Amino acid sequence: MDTLRCMQAFVAVVEHGSFNAAAVQLDVSSVMVGKYIQQLEAHLGVRLLQRNTRRQALTDAGRNYLAGCRTVLEQVQQAEASVEGLQAQPRGVLRVSAPVTWGSCVLAPLVAQYLAAHPQVTVELDLSNRRVDLIEESFDAVIRMGALGSAEWVARPLPPYAMQICAAPAYLQRRGIPRHPADLAAHDCLTHLAWRGGHGWRLRGHPGQDWSEHSRLLCNDGDGLRRAALAGAGLILQPAVLLAEDIAAGRLQPVLADYLPEPRPLHLVYLPDRRPRPKLSSFVDFLLGHLTPG
Repeated sequence: MDTLRCMQAFVAVVEHGSFNAAAVQLDVSSVMVGKYIQQLEAHLGVRLLQRNTRRQALTDAGRNYLAGCRTVLEQVQQAEASVEGLQAQPRGVLRVSAPVTWGSCVLAPLVAQYLAAHPQVTVELDLSNRRVDLIEESFDAVIRMGALGSAEWVARPLPPYAMQICAAPAYLQRRGIPRHPADLAAHDCLTHLAWRGGHGWRLRGHPGQDWSEHSRLLCNDGDGLRRAALAGAGLILQPAVLLAEDIAAGRLQPVLADYLPEPRPLHLVYLPDRRPRPKLSSFVDFLLGHLTPG
């Protein structure tokens, strides 16, 4: 009897809810999973699971044994990983999620550099503005914007997410340069569709005023708004990382610098793990080496 394999099958059945799901996780047949459980129960002389055609539930003995199994399996994993980690190179699939604009402008170019340095790693980069679930969606790391809501994570600070207001020089020459937020009433303020309902164009010192009502163009894509601003359609309020190259080249001119929204905190977030994880630790070290909070 392979005791460790039987323990793995027992834990998998409990954690995944069925013999079939455990079989998929262990890459064996559901019949084999059943045999592992039978061998374990025969060896221990107790019933671990109460089973019927629809579901299974832990017995009292099974509940006590489960905790011990998890401890043993974790210790085995740590022992194996500690040896492998001495020589292991970063390898495998690394799943990372980040906000769309920051991920496109900042993270994607850095990932290209990281991959060049670590040829045995594949990165799945999910760019989404939704708040992904680090555990349920099996991400190795996520870039989280705003306040953090869990102490279970390891959170490493990144440069804050700053915003910028600017417009094409031709537009400012035609409509004038705003010196105060009150001047925005006479301007076209390009607005992201996600900001409707009083969530956009909130400027420092004027928390109760939303100038998005002064907009003749609304779009669900920040880069679309950037291109419209370059064409002279109006003032744009978007992340500084999106507008930096155009500002440096003189294609867009910053305005209202004293009234920009407060930068939002940005963190690299991942789950703590005592086992060496070369692909994740190498990515964390690489990212933090290139992005130091100012």
